[in-house]
Amino acid sequence: MKKKFNINIFGSTGEIGSKSINIINRFYNPIKINLLVANKNYKKLIIQSKLVKPKYVCLLDHTKYDLIKKSLKKYKTKIIHPHELKEFLKKSSSDMTLLSISGYNALNYLLPIIKNTKLLGIVNKECIVSAGHLFKGLSKKFNTNIFPIDSEHYSLFNYFNTFKNNEYKEIKNIFLTASGGPFYNIKNKNFSVNRALKHPKWKMGYKNSIDSSTLANKCLEIIEAHYLFNIPYDKIKIAIHPQALVHSIIEFKNNTSIMNYFYHDMSIPISNFLTYGIKDNQFKVLNKKFNFKLNDKLFFDKPKALKYPILTTFYNLNKNSPINVIKFNCANEIAVELFFKKIINFKDINKFIDKSLSIDLHSKVNTIDSIIKYHNKYVKLLQSNFNMYK
Repeated sequence: MKKKFNINIFGSTGEIGSKSINIINRFYNPIKINLLVANKNYKKLIIQSKLVKPKYVCLLDHTKYDLIKKSLKKYKTKIIHPHELKEFLKKSSSDMTLLSISGYNALNYLLPIIKNTKLLGIVNKECIVSAGHLFKGLSKKFNTNIFPIDSEHYSLFNYFNTFKNNEYKEIKNIFLTASGGPFYNIKNKNFSVNRALKHPKWKMGYKNSIDSSTLANKCLEIIEAHYLFNIPYDKIKIAIHPQALVHSIIEFKNNTSIMNYFYHDMSIPISNFLTYGIKDNQFKVLNKKFNFKLNDKLFFDKPKALKYPILTTFYNLNKNSPINVIKFNCANEIAVELFFKKIINFKDINKFIDKSLSIDLHSKVNTIDSIIKYHNKYVKLLQSNFNMYK
């Protein structure tokens, strides 16, 4: 009899969560979905729950708790109130957890997840960026494996896992590729919210799409790569690659390079995560279109600070200070929210971040709880000082 594995999915109604559920349903019979957590999309959560029949569900929007409970009354699924979720996670365990909720609020669930899961597949940039300096210690303490699912970091994980770090000392540079976002070839100044949301290659939520348009996503990914793989900041570079087929380039000191190539479909890192989790040697072939194509044209370009001014702000930041990194992370998230709500213009995003970094707030950030408290204090300061950014 084959061993059964259970998985908790945070952000089940988003693009990554929905795709994961579909893949598990079609190809990964040994995996049972234990818990689904969604933010506000109660209609989709109800549909998913009826389809896969998880043991537990939780909608973080508490106003729809009674509605969810009523809709799933005929099913055996237990409804967890959002106020009880952290306590539930502390007392339960899972073989795998997929953390694909966007934003730094996911930090609220990070510690109980790490404590009680064997394999954490993480898509949330903000958690790694704000708590990255604690990641290795926590994962080692609780014997939790971290599996990055973002395409760039998955490609690096794929390399380091294959070669077991044998060639790590010989690495000269690591390039994380960026499509350039929806404005890469735009000449005019019509940088509207609607256009920012139309990513040329990936289907993502509004936060990641807007981050892609400013290149903030690559700034955050540089921090992630530094924390996840212990790579010095000065070795991590950005390369514009509009085709989004090569996800990282590893340049060695002997003047050779390795490129990790796969199609711009998150099914690939998700499926590799699931395969890794159930310790299956056979990868599930999802679609023939993922074959390597000899006629693909690959183009690479150097990002220009004039087009992406956030790069200047980021490169001038002292990233060896966790507080500075947290401030950059918070300020960017608030700026994206303001742009999305059409309170500020696209060109004001980096101005907001730049000025926000000058706000002085010192505190200890040596635990997850202290990081959350720092986030809350800093965000309140940004909100109270918002008029100075208009």
